[in-house]
Amino acid sequence: MLKGYEVYNFKSFKNKTKFDLEKTNYQTLSSTNINGNVLKGLMFVGANASGKSNSILAIRFLLDCLFGKNEVNMAAYHCLFSENPIMTLKYTFDIDGTEIIYNISYQDIDKHLKEDLFVDGVSVLDRDGSVAHVFMKEETLHTDVPKNTLFLRDVYFNTKFRGQENLQKWFQFLSNSVYLDLYAKRIIQYRDVDLSLKSYMEADGASRTNAFFDEHKFEQNIEYDKTSTGTRIFIESPEKVIFFKRKGIDEPIPFEMESLGNRNLLQLLPAFFHCIEQGGMLLLDEFSSGFHNDLEQLLLRYFMNKADRAQLIFVSHSTNLLSNSILRPDQIYSVDFDGEGSTIKRFSSERPREAQNLEKMYLGGVFKGVPAYEHKFK
Repeated sequence: MLKGYEVYNFKSFKNKTKFDLEKTNYQTLSSTNINGNVLKGLMFVGANASGKSNSILAIRFLLDCLFGKNEVNMAAYHCLFSENPIMTLKYTFDIDGTEIIYNISYQDIDKHLKEDLFVDGVSVLDRDGSVAHVFMKEETLHTDVPKNTLFLRDVYFNTKFRGQENLQKWFQFLSNSVYLDLYAKRIIQYRDVDLSLKSYMEADGASRTNAFFDEHKFEQNIEYDKTSTGTRIFIESPEKVIFFKRKGIDEPIPFEMESLGNRNLLQLLPAFFHCIEQGGMLLLDEFSSGFHNDLEQLLLRYFMNKADRAQLIFVSHSTNLLSNSILRPDQIYSVDFDGEGSTIKRFSSERPREAQNLEKMYLGGVFKGVPAYEHKFK
């Protein structure tokens, strides 16, 4: 699982910024929201254009570089308002008690890449530009390393980390991860599995969804078929489609005519269940798109209770989620933008008591990250 990551000169983060997923001394939600010493997720809250999405983009950057089909333009991630040409990222993972640290340094002027990989403090990969040393069963030297891609990607695809069980588990964890932007309806998956809504439905997703709906007392079910019949309405389609049926009404409502929240929920569920069951990180941008407060709370509590080796790292404007009954103070970061770029503040740094109202404290400015609009109207 991800223990933490650091960025420098990355997108809106001009200064060195550390995101921590190790638990603090808070005891609240210890039985559900923690795996060992690692938190099962983070929430980012803050004003528009403060850098919240860039906070999770730093993780997606790693996944795109390692598993993406297209070459990543690293220069596009360098902080636009920094004169320093060097961008650095550091990722720390805990894989069954083994600490894995991976460093990336990119120099924008001559496109110079550096990589370092350490397993429990022992160097496994040391790359500087076109030259790389790999230390596994024996040391190997590579002098023709591709200039614009991570060499760790090549090492994995060429060796599958044979004999390195913890590195294999690490890459399995990474490849199980999913990025989902609920507003843009964009999903990126990093292993050979189709998490689109259509494929989910073809794999008996309707039954899985209805079981979830019934368990949590949703007032609706879905059907996936070419036809659907209600009391007065009969709908036929040349291909299988999704129909919603509200309990007590029983008339079919085609997916395209359903509410935004219900459509977004169905788009989310394949990745949501996949990460809970397989492990990995679920990166959610605009989590609050169309969801009622109670639905957001239900999804978060479900994930924290059901996930074992999975983490949910998300962006939301829903301040109702700032509650000690849903997330721990060390699971929440506010994001601000000042003259030096984006900055973050971990709620636990202010040491709020477990009985205090985190939402009220945030809106009152205790944790920063609150827009400073001037309200002239009464």
